[in-house]
This record gives sequence, structure tokens and C-alpha cells, in this order.
Amino acid sequence: MSEFIPYCGPPPEASTLLANWNLDPFAISLVLIVLAGGLYARGSVRMTGHEPAYAATASLGLVIAFISPLCALTVALFSARSLHHLILLCMVAPALAMAFRRVRLPDGAGAAAFAAVSLVLWSWHVPAIYSAAWNSNFIYWIMQFLLIGSGFAFWVSIFRSECGAGQVRAALLLAALAGQMGLIGAILTFSENILYTEHILLTDAFGLSALGDQQLAGLVMWVPGMIPLAWIAAMILRRGWREVSAA
Repeated sequence: MSEFIPYCGPPPEASTLLANWNLDPFAISLVLIVLAGGLYARGSVRMTGHEPAYAATASLGLVIAFISPLCALTVALFSARSLHHLILLCMVAPALAMAFRRVRLPDGAGAAAFAAVSLVLWSWHVPAIYSAAWNSNFIYWIMQFLLIGSGFAFWVSIFRSECGAGQVRAALLLAALAGQMGLIGAILTFSENILYTEHILLTDAFGLSALGDQQLAGLVMWVPGMIPLAWIAAMILRRGWREVSAA
């Protein structure tokens, strides 16, 4: 019985990494659906005119995550997998929330969306769940859609926050998510045990030990992951302050 090859293909060699593009029709279709959806949103209702640009940004993020050589690199390096998740959560999901501005969540859904994205984020880092996604393309895509979907709902609630208390609440939710990402990053960075054994024999080709790769993944979550969330939270609070001052 042949060994299962995870989604994105066999682990690449460092010398041929840039030639490893994933041309899976499903991934390509996903990108095209997002682009088409952005154009439809622009043409079906009166909007700001920026929906296609946001949809293009989301599509670019999907291309980077699932089609570009980064996809293949996630098979070799767990640190690349962390970057992959950040692209989905901090680039694709907020761009989708801006592209599909008609979406409205029920009152109080912001807390539920925060809980959902937190649960998915932590679940991805449970070794048993990570192994299940590694060994099944179906579970892999379920986890990807859960991350994008919960991230989309979270960013919708953030961007639709009303002035005053709503903006303060949005900033606090962003800070809480950043704190969780920092905590996950700290666990990965300071753990003395290899948590994701799938990568043990694959990191040497890129000049990293498996533990060093895991520590690098923690730094990716810790620093680049927190910066955009902190910046957006600061912008929301600044906008709220201006609105209060102008009132």
C-alpha cells in the first residue's frame, strides 16, 4: 500500500522549491470563485467600488497559500504552515469581509465569531488534529474552510463595529486574538519537545532541525501574527476617538 501524500504534494527539495506550483483544479476554482463573487457583489448592489480590489486581495492570498510554492513548503516545514495560516486569517479573511460588505451578523455574534476562530486556531495546533489533516485531504480542507469561515465572521464583526462601545469591544477582541496567537507562539518557541512529528525527516533539506523549525513557527505566530492585529486595533480606536471628538 503506497504512503499517503499530504495535500500540496510530496515535500520539495530546496533547490527545486520555486518550481513546485500546485495546479490542483479545486484550489484554482476556489480562487476564481472568490474573484467572481467580488465582481458580483460590486455589480448587484450600490457599493463603494472597492469590492473587486478586496476580492482580488483575497484571491491573491489564496494563490499564495494553496497554489504558490508556499503550499509545497508547508509539507516540509511547520514554520511555513504557520505562515500559511496567518495568510488565511490576516489577509484572506479580512479581505473577504471587506469584499462582501452586505453580510450582516446578528447582534452579539461578534463574541461567537471570536470563540469560533479561537477554537479553530487552537485546534489546528493540537498534534492529533494536525496529523489527521496531514493524512486526509478531506480533513485538511475542512480545517482550512473552518479557519477561513470563522476568520471571515470574526472580521465582519470587527469591521461592522459601531462607534463608541462597539469599537472598544472590537479592539479588545483583536487584542484577545493577538494574545492567543502570542501564547501559541510562545508554546511553540519554548517547547523542548517536537510536537509535529510529520516534519522530523523533512526539515534538514532547508537547513533546520525539526525543533528549530517548530521554534521558528512560534516566532512567526508570535511576531508577524500579532503586528497586523495590533495595528488594526489601534486604527479602530483612533477612528472612534476622532468620531467622539467631532461629535
